[in-house]
Amino acid sequence: MIRSLLLAVAIATALSATPAAAQSGTAPTATATSASQSLHRLFEEEWERGLRESPEGASYSGDKRYNDRWTDDSLAAIAAREAADRDALKRLKAIDRNALSAGDRLSYDVMAWQLERGVERQKYKEWQRPVSQRGGVQTAEGIAEVLPFATVQDYRDWLKRLEAVPTMVEQTTVLLREGLKAGNTPPKVLMQRVTGQIAAQVVEDPAKSPFYKPFTKFPDTVPQAERAALQAQAKQIIGERVVPAYRQFATFFNDEYLPNTRESIAAADLPDGKAYYDFLAAQFTTTDLSADQIHQTGLKEVARIRAEMEKVKAEVGFQGTLPQFFDHLRSDPKFFHKTPEALLEAYQAISKRIDPQLVKISKVIPRLPYGVRAIPDNIAPDTTTAYYQGGAIDGSRAGYYYVNLYKPEVRPTWEMMALSLHEAVPGHHFQISRAMELPEMPMFRRTGYFTAYGEGWGLYAERLGYDMGLYDDPYDRMGQLAYDMWRAVRLVVDTGMHSKGWSRDQAIGFFMDNAPKTRQDVVNEIDRYIGWPGQALAYKIGQLKISELRERARLALGERFDVRDFNDAVLVTGSVPLQALEAHIDAWIAEQARKPAKG
Repeated sequence: MIRSLLLAVAIATALSATPAAAQSGTAPTATATSASQSLHRLFEEEWERGLRESPEGASYSGDKRYNDRWTDDSLAAIAAREAADRDALKRLKAIDRNALSAGDRLSYDVMAWQLERGVERQKYKEWQRPVSQRGGVQTAEGIAEVLPFATVQDYRDWLKRLEAVPTMVEQTTVLLREGLKAGNTPPKVLMQRVTGQIAAQVVEDPAKSPFYKPFTKFPDTVPQAERAALQAQAKQIIGERVVPAYRQFATFFNDEYLPNTRESIAAADLPDGKAYYDFLAAQFTTTDLSADQIHQTGLKEVARIRAEMEKVKAEVGFQGTLPQFFDHLRSDPKFFHKTPEALLEAYQAISKRIDPQLVKISKVIPRLPYGVRAIPDNIAPDTTTAYYQGGAIDGSRAGYYYVNLYKPEVRPTWEMMALSLHEAVPGHHFQISRAMELPEMPMFRRTGYFTAYGEGWGLYAERLGYDMGLYDDPYDRMGQLAYDMWRAVRLVVDTGMHSKGWSRDQAIGFFMDNAPKTRQDVVNEIDRYIGWPGQALAYKIGQLKISELRERARLALGERFDVRDFNDAVLVTGSVPLQALEAHIDAWIAEQARKPAKG
């Protein structure tokens, strides 16, 4: 089904939204006009429904209308959302696709892909696992990072959210109990990490609550006369409602839920688990590759990258084996900053070094700026080395590159360049901001995110450091290879644990044997793959496809090839399934080949 749907996207000769009839000089027919109007009405209505149903998503998008509430996760609301998804798919299928313009057909196919997969995944009842070691109700205050807090109303909206925390906690408890009854739980080894996260919410002094942080500092736009009252109300709500709710949740979680979570780590051990993992692999990679094919691709990539690492080891004159070189990279003090403050300053400096080189890899630079921030202390020990948080679509909030400052002694300097290229520019910030600045696209296309495309671009962006002249230091090149290896290892260990019976220790060992990342990072990564099956497969699969398309374009175009034009052609689609991207690039190559050679 996926393949047949996406092969139809060969219509991407034209990602332009210009109607085909207009291109030929003829007026669109009444049928075409009606189909287009119905399609765009559906796009708009589904966008608005998404904002209503996910107030947190609206907040992240910069839409303040729902900043006073949380998502309704009652069983009835979940059933209603699933029914609405099924209804939206029926409405979409009722529209005559053949009557649409080329640009609208692509948008139709992207929405169809999303809705079909969304409806298919309903049977796996992922809502029965609403908590992970990387987030959930126990870290709900994290959304404050993206809220404006510029007016008194912004603070009052936050107070209303605080008042509703007990309902949110109660709904999560119901969902977790449903998961227990169905045998649909996360692995115990991951849930053991959540105990401390819940405990961080149970404070004696309300002013020490993570939810109170916005009240510790006010902008000048909030009148002095209002501040004390807002603080007092926040302390009262936290003390009387928020903390008791988390105290009760901690008792439930530690006494009832955690002891009954599953001992196994494989997704295959969930209800209908083998089919579920196959679904996830296809969902995240947007391909039809089997788990075994992905596993074999990973093994080949690991062997290739090891050979490149041997060359760098020889270049720097290290005497010893590759595993010994890894130990050297993990342990030599010269590769580590001594304080979190120094580490943050170094990340900021690298970002500023990258920015002026962007003109070498793209002719279109996004307007939205980005900043570099520390990952919040309460989640830093349990999360990854860095991540990106997108800006508001209306430009009212910049994007942010979040870096992990926990234990700077395990954050090597040689990884910082590749990591920054991936998470900030020309990686996630660059790609996501470019998509948001495509005004001809419907909103769901401008904000959509296909993991294989987005993370594939992020990993591809690490290699763009060579085009930008940023890998003059051999240790930085080793960092790029280490990060490439990291994503190759993912193909092996993710499929190994979830479909081939690998243990957690076996996966950690394979990772440590083939990459110089520190054990702290490796353990966090392996636990991430356990808790988020299939997601980690998308990076390397996406990168390989984009790299394959670049080489295809270079060979076909010869002197006509310009890497800046190629990169812009990849980004002009916004986030799409890989087969849609391939169809578009093939059409772009044909168009470029028709142009006269330069000079």
